[in-house]
Amino acid sequence: MQRALERRGIPTVSITVALDVTEHIKPPRAVFLPFMMGHHFGVTFHKELQRRIIIEALDFLTVAEQSGDVKMLPIKWSQARQEGKLIEKQLRLKN
Repeated sequence: MQRALERRGIPTVSITVALDVTEHIKPPRAVFLPFMMGHHFGVTFHKELQRRIIIEALDFLTVAEQSGDVKMLPIKWSQARQEGKLIEKQLRLKN
Protein backbone atom coordinates (compact mmCIF):
# COMPACT_ATOMS: atom_id res chain seq x y z
CA MET A 1 0.00 0.00 0.00
CA GLN A 2 2.76 2.42 0.97
CA ARG A 3 4.60 1.96 -2.32
CA ALA A 4 1.37 2.38 -4.32
CA LEU A 5 0.70 5.70 -2.60
CA GLU A 6 4.29 6.81 -3.17
CA ARG A 7 3.99 6.03 -6.90
CA ARG A 8 1.08 8.45 -6.99
CA GLY A 9 3.25 11.17 -5.47
CA ILE A 10 1.92 10.92 -1.92
CA PRO A 11 4.75 10.64 0.63
CA THR A 12 4.28 8.03 3.35
CA VAL A 13 5.90 6.92 6.58
CA SER A 14 5.40 3.69 8.53
CA ILE A 15 5.38 3.47 12.30
CA THR A 16 6.87 0.14 13.25
CA VAL A 17 7.68 -1.94 16.30
CA ALA A 18 9.26 -4.79 14.29
CA LEU A 19 12.66 -3.58 13.14
CA ASP A 20 13.68 -6.88 11.55
CA VAL A 21 10.56 -6.95 9.36
CA THR A 22 10.95 -3.28 8.48
CA GLU A 23 14.58 -3.73 7.45
CA HIS A 24 13.58 -6.71 5.34
CA ILE A 25 10.71 -5.08 3.42
CA LYS A 26 12.35 -1.62 3.24
CA PRO A 27 9.34 0.71 3.17
CA PRO A 28 10.01 4.18 1.72
CA ARG A 29 10.28 5.67 5.22
CA ALA A 30 9.74 4.28 8.70
CA VAL A 31 9.90 5.34 12.32
CA PHE A 32 10.85 2.56 14.74
CA LEU A 33 9.76 2.36 18.37
CA PRO A 34 11.08 -0.40 20.64
CA PHE A 35 7.58 -1.13 21.91
CA MET A 36 5.57 -4.30 22.28
CA MET A 37 3.79 -5.62 19.18
CA GLY A 38 0.48 -3.83 18.71
CA HIS A 39 1.50 -0.78 20.74
CA HIS A 40 2.74 1.45 17.92
CA PHE A 41 1.56 4.60 19.69
CA GLY A 42 2.45 3.59 23.21
CA VAL A 43 -0.13 3.15 25.91
CA THR A 44 -3.77 4.12 26.23
CA PHE A 45 -4.51 7.70 27.35
CA HIS A 46 -0.88 8.86 26.93
CA LYS A 47 -1.80 11.71 24.59
CA GLU A 48 1.55 13.50 24.86
CA LEU A 49 3.47 10.40 23.77
CA GLN A 50 1.01 9.63 20.98
CA ARG A 51 1.28 13.21 19.71
CA ARG A 52 5.08 13.07 19.88
CA ILE A 53 5.16 9.86 17.82
CA ILE A 54 2.86 11.34 15.18
CA ILE A 55 4.87 14.58 14.98
CA GLU A 56 8.16 12.66 14.74
CA ALA A 57 6.73 10.54 11.92
CA LEU A 58 5.38 13.54 10.00
CA ASP A 59 8.67 15.40 10.46
CA PHE A 60 10.54 12.38 9.09
CA LEU A 61 8.58 12.78 5.84
CA THR A 62 10.53 15.98 5.19
CA VAL A 63 14.00 14.90 6.29
CA ALA A 64 14.39 11.28 5.15
CA GLU A 65 17.10 11.24 2.52
CA GLN A 66 16.53 7.96 0.70
CA SER A 67 14.05 5.16 0.35
CA GLY A 68 14.36 2.66 3.16
CA ASP A 69 15.47 5.18 5.79
CA VAL A 70 14.46 4.21 9.34
CA LYS A 71 14.43 6.70 12.19
CA MET A 72 14.91 5.20 15.65
CA LEU A 73 12.97 7.05 18.33
CA PRO A 74 14.71 7.13 21.73
CA ILE A 75 11.63 6.14 23.70
CA LYS A 76 11.64 3.04 25.89
CA TRP A 77 8.59 0.85 26.43
CA SER A 78 9.25 0.63 30.18
CA GLN A 79 9.15 4.42 30.50
CA ALA A 80 6.03 4.71 28.33
CA ARG A 81 4.26 2.03 30.39
CA GLN A 82 5.27 3.62 33.69
CA GLU A 83 3.97 7.01 32.52
CA GLY A 84 0.80 5.29 31.28
CA LYS A 85 0.18 3.79 34.73
CA LEU A 86 0.47 7.25 36.28
CA ILE A 87 -2.01 8.64 33.75
CA GLU A 88 -4.45 5.81 34.50
CA LYS A 89 -4.13 6.54 38.20
CA GLN A 90 -4.70 10.27 37.66
CA LEU A 91 -7.80 9.46 35.60
CA ARG A 92 -8.87 7.11 38.39
CA LEU A 93 -9.06 4.17 35.99
CA LYS A 94 -6.92 1.96 38.22
CA ASN A 95 -6.18 1.96 41.94
